[in-house]
Amino acid sequence: MQLERLQVEFDGPVARVWMNRPEARNAFDGLMTTELRKTLFDLRTVDSVRVIVLGGRGPAFCAGADLQWMKATVAFTREENLREAQGLADLFFTVYESPKPVVARVHGAALGGGAGLVAACDIPVAALGTQFGFTEVRLGIIPAVISPYVVSKIGESAARELFLTGERFEAVKACEIGLVRQAVPEEDLDQVVEARIGELLQSAPRAVAEAKALIREVAFRRIEDVQRYTVERIADIRISAEAQEGMKAFLEKRKPYWIV
Repeated sequence: MQLERLQVEFDGPVARVWMNRPEARNAFDGLMTTELRKTLFDLRTVDSVRVIVLGGRGPAFCAGADLQWMKATVAFTREENLREAQGLADLFFTVYESPKPVVARVHGAALGGGAGLVAACDIPVAALGTQFGFTEVRLGIIPAVISPYVVSKIGESAARELFLTGERFEAVKACEIGLVRQAVPEEDLDQVVEARIGELLQSAPRAVAEAKALIREVAFRRIEDVQRYTVERIADIRISAEAQEGMKAFLEKRKPYWIV
């Protein structure tokens, strides 16, 4: 697939996916959505890739919806709107359920769908001064397809404030409410992202994928409903080759094979 909106770089076990519309502050349009969804979906089956980093070229991570795209949607029928919304929903879910951990490198602005993309990632790191906002209500619409990921990150209380006011807020507040994991000076952003990658590469690849699946399964269910599931999952994992290697390496005071 020839990419027009993205750049993909492979650096050993790390795939760096760059949204590459700097002149539009990496705003979403139909092509951007399609390319991101397909690229991130395809990376899930690349065995050599253990971590995905998602970032934006130019002055911003992602400024939300593209203006020309928004103009076109004004005239959409309900069926056309359903197709467009489903495409975006599929993108966010692809990020969220990727078996590879996804680190977001966030700077400049992450607005609307851009903020939703941050929420769908596993470990977002933002530069201080980055502008966030769920600004949809100021356009007469709602942050619908991003809401499952955002509300699970920031909680109902913060969502009631930020979804209803549409106000912008900076990286420090984004960190305080759990939308991002760290807020750092922009000159330190790459160094901190690399440190997070380094931490992830200490972890066993299959165990990371299974841990992500575990979180999805138990996050919104009662303890009594998932207890048997969790018991079965740990029993299955403990007898896997990867787990056997990890436990033996720990007991033998050596590195497991996945740490290079």
